Parts: sequence; structure tokens; C-alpha cells
Amino acid sequence: MSAQREWFEKDYYEVLGVSKGATEKEVKKAYRKLAADLHPDKNPGNSVAEEKFKDVSAAYDVLGDPSKRSEYDEVRAMGPMGGRGGGPGGFSFNVGDMQGGGLGDLLGNMFGGGQGRGRGASSAGVGPRRGADIEAQLTVDFEDSVTGIETSLFLTADAGCSTCSGSGAKPGTSPKVCQTCGGRGVVDDNQGFFAMSSPCHVCQGSGSVIEYKCDTCRGTGIERRPREVKTRIPAGVKDGQTIRLKGRGSPGRNGGPTGDLLVQLKVMPHARFGRSGDDLTVTVPVSFADAALGSDIDVPTLNGSPVTLRIKAGTQSGSRHRVKDKGIVRTTKSGTKHGHLIVTIDVVVPTELNDEQRAAIEAFAAASTVGPSDDADGKAS
Repeated sequence: MSAQREWFEKDYYEVLGVSKGATEKEVKKAYRKLAADLHPDKNPGNSVAEEKFKDVSAAYDVLGDPSKRSEYDEVRAMGPMGGRGGGPGGFSFNVGDMQGGGLGDLLGNMFGGGQGRGRGASSAGVGPRRGADIEAQLTVDFEDSVTGIETSLFLTADAGCSTCSGSGAKPGTSPKVCQTCGGRGVVDDNQGFFAMSSPCHVCQGSGSVIEYKCDTCRGTGIERRPREVKTRIPAGVKDGQTIRLKGRGSPGRNGGPTGDLLVQLKVMPHARFGRSGDDLTVTVPVSFADAALGSDIDVPTLNGSPVTLRIKAGTQSGSRHRVKDKGIVRTTKSGTKHGHLIVTIDVVVPTELNDEQRAAIEAFAAASTVGPSDDADGKAS
């Protein structure tokens, strides 16, 4: 459980202005509004807004992650002194000791005084924090959604500072080891029976101090700037589908991993083709004579090369026919999957007839033994 002492002290729900039962969507909405209002770019030189922005970011880092939120709620419910009634010998409590082993590891250290706190104790603190995910939209043509496409997304978002390469220090300088915590990122706080380790208030748990901050990012190592993200959209994507691009989101803090870029796709409709699952659909007009007598007809495909489809005599308007493996091709874990081309026949009724055509149809009508009300066996119903 990656808890921090500040979890005991700060009500992240109050920081974001949401209730404890708030949904993920409500938490995200509250964070976005506050982050936009408090962002350093919008409040240059305002240290109060900058601190609030950090608090809001820290709150969303926890409440925006379901697993961290669950851990946070458990820690808060346990209380800051989870077992304060310990014996007179006292014990050392380091929230970092809860990593990996849970509460059992913590209880295992209750009799060790201020020494030998177990794994992770020396490096506890704020620690690495994963960067936030970024959401973006991309509109693609129907053909590109079927075949796949290499493209670029242009967005304005947080990125590693281009001036200091993400160090936060002014060019020509570098961060120094924090003298308060000795680079550990945590300091010990003796409280009677307890010796609690908490994030260093000087370096904020990073273990280093920036004496000369970068003018561009003000020491954060992150700046908001235009970015171009090149990627390949795989073949067979659907309208409304979200593609996750690993490591293309906001940069992490304190050496944490970069977040992801979530790209929601909008597929433009095609003038002639449609889609049903992995099948392509198309409607082909056919003359009455071809439908009645049977014929070989040309059927268009998405790649431009028509295929020949043989329809039987008596083919009805609205009937559907399959051209195998001419649909969408997708690569899955189990191999390559081929869809089909589903052809719907549209029997075209002429709107104008010359004398010869009219005579031929009248002769056909006179000779016909099947009418609209007859059943398929040719007998009157």
C-alpha cells in the first residue's frame, strides 16, 4: 500500500470539492476545472495558486486512480495513529513500510524501536508519481479506418521542459542533494511513543533541492506546449473506439513513469460502403431482367477493384449475398481475421418506358401466372 503521511492529514475529497462517494467522472471533472483555474501559466508569480495547484494535482493523483483511492480510504479509516496504545518501549511507524507487505509488515516493526524499519523505509516519501493520462480526439476517413494509417496528432499538453530537459534546474546548474533529509526524501518525527517518518518538507520527498529554478517551468520540470505525436492507427478500428498510446501522456513526477495518451476515434461515413462488425456492406442496383433471368454482376470493393457476383434467376430486391474475405482484415492475438463483403440487391424499376419496352412488359404480365398475392408455390392464397 503506497500510503504517505499526508494521507492522514489531508482530506483530498475536500481539496477537490467532491463528496467521498463521488464517481470517477465527477472527480475528473472537478480536477480539470481546478487545474485549469490554478495552473501556473494562468497565475504567473502567484505562489498561493501554485501551492493549491500542487495540492489539487496530488489529490487527483490519488483519487483519480481506483487502487490508490481504495488504499487512501483504508488509511484514512485506520487513523493517523492506527495502534497508538503501544507499550512504553514505543515503536517506529513509517508509512513506506506498508508497501508490498501491507499492515502485517507494519505490525512486525512495532517492537524494533527506531532502528531496522524493514524494506523500503529508507526511501519512503512522496516517491515517483505516474504522469496523468491525456485524452484526445482524431477523425479518420472510412478507408483509413479499414486499412490503418500512419498519422500525427497535434495537441497542447504537459511535456518535459524543453529548456531544462525536465530537471527543473536552470541550464548550467543541477539539483543538489537535500541537506535536511540527506537525499532520503523523508525525515523522522519523534512523537512520544512513535517515531514517524514523513516526506521531507524542504524537498517535498524528492531528495533533492533546486537552488536555481528553470525560468521556463519554474522548477517543475514540466511545461505546457504544443506537441506532435506520431502514431499508427491499426487496421479495422471502429467509430468511437479509444486507442491507448503507452507513454505518450503527461510526464511523471520524481522519476515516475509517463502517463498514456487516450485517442478517441471518429470515423467519417463512406458515400457507398457501410460496416457491420468486420463485414463491409454495399448496395448494388440490378435491372429487373438480370434479377429475373439471373446474371453475373460487377460488385465494387473498397480497394477499387470490382469482383464478379453471380446472382440466380429470380433474385429478389433486398436479398443479401456474401463475397468471402472481401471485408475488413484485422490482426488479432489468434491470427489474421477476415471479414466479408455483404451485397444487398436493389432491383431497379424503370421510371420511363418506350413503346417497345411497354409492350414487352405487358406481354410478360399477360403471360404471368404469379401475382403479388400468390404464395411461393404459385397457388392463390
